[in-house]
Amino acid sequence: MKNRIKELRRAASLRQEDLAEALNVSRQTIIAIENDKYNPTLELAMRLARYLDTSVEELFTLED
Repeated sequence: MKNRIKELRRAASLRQEDLAEALNVSRQTIIAIENDKYNPTLELAMRLARYLDTSVEELFTLED
């Protein structure tokens, strides 16, 4: 699954640490998600989308 977290985070002038703190996860979790090494839970995906002011569908895309 691909995502646009890094792109949207940078557009919002947020550091990985800022996003991690806001979502109550570790910076390592944000790094892993941004690098497509970890797929977040549905709850975390929804919290990421809400925090980055987008929809889950716009934030994540399935690879064929």
